Amino acid sequence: MSETPFTAEELCHYENHGYVVKRRFFSQSELEPFTKRFLAIVNEEVPPAPGMTVMRDVMVAKGAVRPGTRAEAIAKIQDFQNDPVLYDGYVKHPRLLDGAEQFTGPDIKSIHTMLINKPPGVDGRHPLHQDLLYFPFRPADQIVGTWTALERCTRRNGCLVVVPGTHRGELLPHENPDWEWLNLAYFGAKGVGAHPERVHLGMEPGDTVFFHPLLIHGSGQNRTEGFRRAISAHYASAACSFLPGAKPIGKRRPYLLVRGSEHPAGI
Repeated sequence: MSETPFTAEELCHYENHGYVVKRRFFSQSELEPFTKRFLAIVNEEVPPAPGMTVMRDVMVAKGAVRPGTRAEAIAKIQDFQNDPVLYDGYVKHPRLLDGAEQFTGPDIKSIHTMLINKPPGVDGRHPLHQDLLYFPFRPADQIVGTWTALERCTRRNGCLVVVPGTHRGELLPHENPDWEWLNLAYFGAKGVGAHPERVHLGMEPGDTVFFHPLLIHGSGQNRTEGFRRAISAHYASAACSFLPGAKPIGKRRPYLLVRGSEHPAGI
């Protein structure tokens, strides 16, 4: 077991609330390569890595908004496991893995990666949801998400919103909310709506939240003229096992060992 980057109080907060924020977890100099790489990809200075998805915002894709720059068109890039700058620099960062290990145990697999852009001028909201919806294996307690602010995140530019304690519940049915503009696969937990107990997580660049896959969370609209960017990864214990009848998503999203050992019967 690695040395924990968390205090006893922080681990207690995660246990009770389903998330914990580590302030200044990454330095500005550590973040800069991620933003530069994102811009290089969307400006077509470097090609997207194999398997990577560069997703336009739905309002841009349907012609409701004409972006002034390429970056203003993009909602996110995901599945960047073949990009050495983003994957090796963030997902495999030893400090981040030390944090993930407190929840997954010593044998860790990377299961999902994203760099979220949230440009100005579009709706861009993500309804309240649970990430366990996307992961066909268990136990949930050995899965953890990480989300690192690349820029200041506030209520005005659509910071993360969480509903503390909801990690103690069940995986809820999800559906497309009745919104005019909704990005692909931005499902919302059925019947949750704008939860009255939601908490807005204001974050500075480098601040990182670790959160449980059952935690209900989402984000609001960017009402500023700038961007709200973050980089995110999910991890799971290599000992997790698939639900009956379930299988990996496919070659575009492999579950890759990033620390420890494989488990023959695991994911």
